[in-house]
Amino acid sequence: MNESWREKYEEVKNILVCPIDLETYFTSDEVCGLPMEKMEIGQVSLPTGKILVRDPLVFLNIGEKPYFIEAPKGNFPVTVAVVKSDEWGSRYAAVKVKFTEEKPVRYQEALIGNENLEDLHQDDYFGFHVDAGLACIADVEALSAFDRFVKEFSGDNLYDDYFAELFKKSYEMHPANQREVGDWINWTVPGTAYQIPMFASGFGDGSYPVYFAYDENGLICGLYIQFIDIELALSGDDDDDAV
Repeated sequence: MNESWREKYEEVKNILVCPIDLETYFTSDEVCGLPMEKMEIGQVSLPTGKILVRDPLVFLNIGEKPYFIEAPKGNFPVTVAVVKSDEWGSRYAAVKVKFTEEKPVRYQEALIGNENLEDLHQDDYFGFHVDAGLACIADVEALSAFDRFVKEFSGDNLYDDYFAELFKKSYEMHPANQREVGDWINWTVPGTAYQIPMFASGFGDGSYPVYFAYDENGLICGLYIQFIDIELALSGDDDDDAV
């Protein structure tokens, strides 16, 4: 991130604010008339506070840059908001990392610092790309440990030969809101204490925005991944337009 990029960011950052209160996904029993459930899936390890949200099977690689805003350091609880729909079944609508007990009042999109900020329009976002139906939250230090694990892995396919069994066991232990193949794990990188939660990504492959939440004092209180805009994607006749 250079100074000219930062100056442009200050000009356009108000465009990159989530238009809805994502915390309602975690505090309401219903959103747009659809039932909501919450799942606690353990903690994420953030030893440096430099966060990446990526597809763990495709884009969690050394060289990937974290968000330029740093989070608090430590281990923090991770919660999944699940929306229930007759059309789509149980879907993971959002994921939250809670840093403090304060209430969010603004959600600012998390950026790396190299995005093209020209010609932005209201409701535009950058997001991260999913190509294997999964997302994860990781610290850059945990990323280094993950990279070592991958290099030492002796199987042919990381998911089929390793992670598939872990996801299946997750379903067996916690079947609520999971398919039989499993939809979430909280994985500890072997040989470390670093936890990297992994979870299904809303409607599967695509691009999804990530937001830092700020409290009324302008302090970071959480990180939110929005997989589904429930009002847009799942309410009324718009179900047929979801992908």
